[in-house]
Amino acid sequence: MNNMKSNIEMRDAFFDELLKRAKIDRNIILVSNDFGAPSLDKFRNELPSQFFNAGISEQNIISVSSGLSLTGKKVFVYSIASFIVLRCLEQLKIDICSMNLNLTLVAVGPCYGYSEDGPTHHATEDISIIRTLVNSNIYSPSDCSFSKYLINETLESNSLNYIRIDRGKLPYLYEGDSDFSNGMTINEYKSEITLISTGIISYTSKLVLQELNEMGIKINFIDIYKIKPLNEKFLINHLKLCKFVFTLEEHTLNGGLGSIISELITDNWLPCKLKRIAIKEDMLYAYGNREVLHLERGLDKKSILNIIINTIK
Repeated sequence: MNNMKSNIEMRDAFFDELLKRAKIDRNIILVSNDFGAPSLDKFRNELPSQFFNAGISEQNIISVSSGLSLTGKKVFVYSIASFIVLRCLEQLKIDICSMNLNLTLVAVGPCYGYSEDGPTHHATEDISIIRTLVNSNIYSPSDCSFSKYLINETLESNSLNYIRIDRGKLPYLYEGDSDFSNGMTINEYKSEITLISTGIISYTSKLVLQELNEMGIKINFIDIYKIKPLNEKFLINHLKLCKFVFTLEEHTLNGGLGSIISELITDNWLPCKLKRIAIKEDMLYAYGNREVLHLERGLDKKSILNIIINTIK
């Protein structure tokens, strides 16, 4: 694992790559939800005719973007995850998904990305909400290396694309030229135990695996960065050989990654046992920095280690 921290935020890495594409393709449009960032300033200054600040009007932004998409524009909407998902479910369903239009939501701060701003800014249910919509794709990258892959995928899509972009400068898990086409990366150690995670907490997963490895416990690791549609065949081929499967996510226990893997195991009669590690329903709403929230919810490294060790014993 590369422990070096990126010198650029995931958001800025994404928009820098989008700017390169937008200079070539005039149909690429970026709509901002009254939201600032250095990379957005750069985009607006260099391509003012392809950038719109639509203000604090999330539902209107989706409806306007659907109109732009109908004219052949490739629209990227940038907003805080909690606002663009929870306030706009009807517009996403009717204006975008029912007509199978191309729209990419670049949602910053999923789950506890805005931890200290409290429940109004927490997007602890975003995966479970978006995955219910037909004609939708969900991407949950774990570091800055995914920018080119994400933009290639979304520009070629004819559906709603939801990208969970975390805040801050994150450690690298991958090289910039890595192949992300499978929608997930699997590190296998010929073990009957597998840990599956997604997004920012995949780095915590790597730390857990390192410590388990030092204890002589080998565990396979799967980082899923394309949650929907899930590459089921690729995943089933691995899980059918497992005895224990753990899912780890910074998301509510209901309907997130753990639920997706549970459904996959059940629907395909896989013989493995599953333990889901996520935020319990009665602990969703709270204030505090991310580290404290993780500690209180058992999403810190020590708690995860104890759960895995006690389960496999």
